[in-house]
Amino acid sequence: MAISGKYGKIDIPGIQADEPVFVLRAQDRLARGMVEIYKVIAEQHGASIASDLAREIARFRDWGGKRKMPD
Repeated sequence: MAISGKYGKIDIPGIQADEPVFVLRAQDRLARGMVEIYKVIAEQHGASIASDLAREIARFRDWGGKRKMPD
């Protein structure tokens, strides 16, 4: 369980019940760019997650649903 300011309690394995999270959704037109920026920062810091982020970026890019500005 985790806590999102917008979505409330979210069940995410491995995250503490009171740990804040920030959710980026594929429908958000700005989300993919933010993940791309995060990937650059992760690479600059030698974080191992950087290679996984390329797959997430592709998943955001390839998602076929309607996109909109965040609300």
